[in-house]
This record gives sequence, C-alpha cells and structure tokens, in this order.
Amino acid sequence: MKIGVLKEGKTPPDERVPLSPVQCKEILEHFPSISLVVQSSAIRRFSDEEYIAQGVEVVDDLNDCDVLMGVKEVPINDLIPNKTYLYFSHTIKKQVYNRNLLIEMINKKIRMVDYEALTNTSGVRLIGFGKYAGIVGCYNTFYAFGKRTKLFDIKRAYLCADRNEMEQELSNIALPKNFKLVITGDGRVSSGIIEILTKLNMQQVSAEDFLKSNFDKPVFTQLSVLDYNKRKDGKPFSKKDFYERPQEFESNFLPFAQVADMYITGHFWDNKAPFIFSRNDAKLPSFKIKVIGDISCDINGPIASTLRPSTIKEPLYGYNPITEKEVAFDDVDAITVMAVDNLPCELPKDASADFGREFIDKVLPHLIDDNEDIIKRATICENGDLTSKYEYLRDFVKEESPVNLK
Repeated sequence: MKIGVLKEGKTPPDERVPLSPVQCKEILEHFPSISLVVQSSAIRRFSDEEYIAQGVEVVDDLNDCDVLMGVKEVPINDLIPNKTYLYFSHTIKKQVYNRNLLIEMINKKIRMVDYEALTNTSGVRLIGFGKYAGIVGCYNTFYAFGKRTKLFDIKRAYLCADRNEMEQELSNIALPKNFKLVITGDGRVSSGIIEILTKLNMQQVSAEDFLKSNFDKPVFTQLSVLDYNKRKDGKPFSKKDFYERPQEFESNFLPFAQVADMYITGHFWDNKAPFIFSRNDAKLPSFKIKVIGDISCDINGPIASTLRPSTIKEPLYGYNPITEKEVAFDDVDAITVMAVDNLPCELPKDASADFGREFIDKVLPHLIDDNEDIIKRATICENGDLTSKYEYLRDFVKEESPVNLK
C-alpha cells in the first residue's frame, strides 16, 4: 500500500496535516507493507524540509498512490479517480455545500473513508480534532474574559509557536477569588477544556456545590446532559432516555447561568434536543454569565448568544440580550462571545501530531486489515455507488444530478 499525504487545497487554507514528519517516519519504520510520500506544500505549518529531514520523500504528483490522506475537503478538480481517500468530507449530514463533491467522488469511483465516521464496535469515534478544539477554545475564552474585564491580557494562541508557548501565557491569567466557570459536555472537547483548567489549578466542584456554595478561589463544574436537562414531566431519567427521546425534555441550565461568571461549551447538540438557554433566558436580570466560549458553535441554536461564527483574527463579538443584536464585545450590556469555528487551526502542529497519533494507533492497522469492519463502516461510497450504510444519501445526490447511480 502506498499512502500519499495531500496538500490542503481548501480556501481559506488550513495549516494542519494528518501526519507529522516524525509520524511519517514512524510508519515507514514500523509498517514494512506501507510506503509513504508527502505532497509538496507551501501552506502547511510543517515545512517540506521537515519531512525531508525525517527521510520522507516529498513529491508533487500522487497519481501512483493507493490511499490519499488529507484533513479538509479535497477540491473537486483535484480528485483522482479510483483512489481511496481519507479526509473530513462533511457530506454525511447532507451538507448541501458539499453535494457536488460527493457526486464527483461517486462518478470517479472513489472509495471515500470519512474520519468522522470511523468508530469502534460500540459506535465511539476513534479520531478527531475535538480535544484541540477544547484546548484552544478554553484558552480563547479566558482571553475573552481578560479583554472584557481588563483584568489581564494573554497572547493569542495562533501567534504562539506551539502549545507549550501558549501554556506559558496561562501564568498571566488573574481571576477574581469568587470566579465560577460552568462547562457543558463530557466528550473529547471537554477533555481538552479540562486539560487547560488543570494547568490553571482551578478546582472542580460538583454541580450541587456550584449552585449552593460560595468559594474563596476560582472553581468550575462540568455538566453532563443529566445536569442541564430535565424531563418535562419531572420524572427521573437516564442518558439513554435523553438521547432516544430528547423532545420530552427541557433545559435545566438557568440555575447555573444565575451563578456562573463564564461558560464554555463542550457538548454535542442534536437539533431535536432543547436549547440550553434561550433568548428569553438571557434577558432575565438574574442571568449572570458575561463571557461565553461557544466551541460547539451551533448558529441560532442552543446557545442564544451565538449569532455567527467568529474568526481566528477577530474572535470576539458582543450579544445584547435585550435587542438580540450583535454589539461590540466589550459593550457594558453585552455577553461577550467567542465562537471561532476552526479552533484547532490555531495550534496546527500540536493538533496535527495529536490527530496523527490517534490515526496510527487506532486506524492504520485496520486500513491494512479491516477484520473489524472499521474502515468499511466509515466508507461512504466506492465502485461508483453509495455503500449500504449511506443509502440514506441517495435522494440527496440524485436530485437533479448527472450522477449515474445504480
């Protein structure tokens, strides 16, 4: 098997890679059945020279490769027929903006293996950039708090050489003694958030203590769906109940919003689930939160203050709860919002190395021998047609399309 690491072609450019130079060398040394080359790129944060220094061949043409790996969507004109591709295609939720990409992959008889769909036999995702979204998102939210309160200033993450330099900035953060932070979610994103909070030596407290107690030091609480939702009929429930029948629930987040100074989201939200807080909630005089880092960034969704994504260069804006309009991030009446939707791009080397580690450990062996059907389950299309698991996309791609589906 010959693997080719693609240069990223999407605009705006993405500096990440699926494998670092050291990881490419590791594959070449430990997997004798695999050869590997890297496509030359002036965009990625790891330079061509860094790959060459590890003994990895850098080329322009990947036509002789069997498997092509990237990060973001491959431009339609760059797709090579009859190859196996691995990248985030953003097609499995019927994303309209990538419909033509999926059609072209079918037409070109491409085998599309989507990172997002790589799961173990229990359905748990194997690989992703979620942890680094949490790491950078948490850091950026403290940046926002410093800017809003003028209590401290820290260097932007994307201006740091790496995570180590970014974490050195944490010593400049000065929080009020009675500071309270609430986070939602208990997955990959939240694990990254908590890594930064641990570096800050913030104490974690239970949801009950967070609501009822005062502290003389900064604290945080981590809420699962069991904490920030409740059944409409008031009966006890389990996570399974919530995931299977979210329409039977309503938010229970407001009590936390009435005591917290800052909120960071690390949850996954289903559009059948209740909003976490509404625009009417935010209008209440008792709504205390003034800074929100919405890593999940669902527009006009569960976090009422998230009106739009923000950008790495301009990460902050304000939300006026009364007018429901965007205002300056430091407006006295505003909730300050950090809603950057491509957070791992701020630390591309570290995020790439973390992703590559997961790929080598959890995915590469199955690419060689898929005896657990891990690659098969993540294959959207091959041999000029959708696979059976993704049959639900048929109407999506057939509508007014020239694709020749069986």
